Amino acid sequence: MSRDVSDFYRSLAADVDGRPLDGPGELRRRTDRRARVRAAGGVFLVALLVAGAATGTRLVLAADQGTVGPPAGPPVPTVIAPSPSPSTVTPSTVTPSRATPSSATSSPKATPTGRPSATSSGTHDPRTPRSIPDRAFFTQPASTMAAEPTFQQGGEVLPDFCGADLDGRVVQTRSRVLTYHLTPDQPEGTVPYGTYRNSISIHRPGRADDWMADLRRAVRECPEQETVPGRSDRHRLLPGGDFGDEAVLIEVREPAWEAGEPAEGEVLRLIRVIRIGDVVTVLWEMGWEGTSSDRRQVDDYSRRAERAISNWLD
Repeated sequence: MSRDVSDFYRSLAADVDGRPLDGPGELRRRTDRRARVRAAGGVFLVALLVAGAATGTRLVLAADQGTVGPPAGPPVPTVIAPSPSPSTVTPSTVTPSRATPSSATSSPKATPTGRPSATSSGTHDPRTPRSIPDRAFFTQPASTMAAEPTFQQGGEVLPDFCGADLDGRVVQTRSRVLTYHLTPDQPEGTVPYGTYRNSISIHRPGRADDWMADLRRAVRECPEQETVPGRSDRHRLLPGGDFGDEAVLIEVREPAWEAGEPAEGEVLRLIRVIRIGDVVTVLWEMGWEGTSSDRRQVDDYSRRAERAISNWLD
């Protein structure tokens, strides 16, 4: 054994020998104190477990009855945050609604009387009739009626106008003859002032306006026409007036004749043509023994004819 190890053991023996050993009574007191500390720690642990179980039970019961609030404490001041100011929306950020109808959507074009006009797709007024009843014709004022109206089959609806073909789009036509006095309440047997051939025609759907355009063209292209050798009529378009969807007024001037012979002067004939939808009515004033058409009387009968057809179509 080295010298250093021998010195270490001698120092250790001297230190142990210098510490006196405790007696039996002192050892017993230390042992009892340790036992009491262990017992107190066990009781404290049990108390903690019991308290935890009780708290858990209260939490379970409170869960059945509702939400358990936090334990009471000093009130906490509530901090209210300022509400955000509304944001400014510039016009460039606004997006048009999908539900807004497009401005490109257009409604059917209305005629002057409010009826939808025909379109290029072939649609037409749904009131286009298939037949012409008696009530489609107007009633003459009783005070100027020279004879009962009579219906006629065939016959000319309009003058020839240099052979113009104006019947290609006509579906059906009815005509009647009206005899009238220009002055009301004439004695029985008085010679009538004139006669009318009043015709009503149904045209193919959406084609009546084309027919009116053809009529105007035919009159313009036939300013003068020889009716019999040595006798010619002159034709001219006048403003049609505010009748129906559109109207045409035709002036026909004929050389005057008496007893089958030429006479001085000329005779005026007026023809009013009115279109309402697909229906066209013609009022051709034909006179009586050289009388001329009276414009006011023609306008009166034209207005009556327009109302009768409108009531029939409605």
